[in-house]
Parts: sequence; structure tokens; C-alpha cells
Amino acid sequence: MVRKMIILVAVAVTAMGGTAVATVSPSPQTVTQQDKDFLVQAHQSNLTEIESSKAALEKTAGQQDQKATRIVRKLAKHFIKDHKKLDKAVRRVSDQLGVKLPDTPNTEQRKQLDQLSALSGAEFDRAWISAELHGHHETLAAVEQEIENGSSPEVKKLATVAKPVVQEHIDLLLKAERVSTPSPSESPSLSESPSPSES
Repeated sequence: MVRKMIILVAVAVTAMGGTAVATVSPSPQTVTQQDKDFLVQAHQSNLTEIESSKAALEKTAGQQDQKATRIVRKLAKHFIKDHKKLDKAVRRVSDQLGVKLPDTPNTEQRKQLDQLSALSGAEFDRAWISAELHGHHETLAAVEQEIENGSSPEVKKLATVAKPVVQEHIDLLLKAERVSTPSPSESPSLSESPSPSES
């Protein structure tokens, strides 16, 4: 009789446990607007960084004599590799959570890419570094916001993994900016001209 009672209790606990697990299992409904916005923003930022860096490689082809140009080429190759890897993770998580991603950068990012493509030489180098710095600072702010306010563990993990990568890019860009800063003898119009605000 005691043995039969133990078996019945075990069956009941198992059944209740199964029900409890079913009610708390993750679902697409656990993804908040904050999480969705972060995934979209991260994806578009990655697309922009990759396209901008490819443009840098094309613009600086055959201009190896300038130190700033060599640095831009090196950074561009590094950024393409990192942002492709980050975007692969963003797309994977978005697919898992049912979040639809856009196919292209947003309108403002497209405009900034067009502005960069109109430049060349040292002017391009400085504008590219400035645009990349601004874009990476915005990305870092979005990453920190997701880490603090996001709800989806998967999306928060993406942000946590991305943070040191984005910070490393900022550090490299700050060093590059010091190298590319024009001397006082150069035309002030280059340093004063507006540069793209996001990359």
C-alpha cells in the first residue's frame, strides 16, 4: 500500500512538473519592443559597417604611401571580419525569435554612405574615421541599453558579446584619429566640414 502511494505521488509530481515547465518555457511573446529594436538596429549597423569598410578598401586602393591610409585599410579589413561575425549571430537569434530584419541600412545610414563615397584621399580617410567613431559610439550606447533594459536572454547575450568588440573598435579608431588629424598648416575647411554621423 505504501509503495502504491509513493508511485501515485511520483506520477502526480511528474505531471505537475511537466505542466509548470510548459507554462514558463520561452516563447516569442517574451521578446519586447526593446529587444526587437536592438536586433534591427544591430543588423543595420553591421550592414553599414561592412559596406563602409568595403568602400574604404576600394577608395584607398593603391594609396599605400600615407600612414593614415594604411591604418584605414587595416581597420576596414578588421571591421568587415568582426561585423560579419556579429551579424551572423544577430540573424540567427532573430530567426529563432521570429523578428524580421530589414535588407538594407536605414535612410540616414544610406545618406552617410553616399556622402563618404563622394570623398577621396586624406579627406576620405578623416571622414571615414569620424563616421566610424560616431557610429560605434551609437552602437555601444544601444548595446548598453539592451544589456540593462532588454528582456530576452538570447538578445541580451548578443549585446554582451558585442560590447567588447565595439569598444575595441572605438579604441582603434581613436588611435587612428590622432594619426589622421590635420596639422595647423592644412586647410581648416577639411576638419570643420560636417562628416557622417553614423556608420
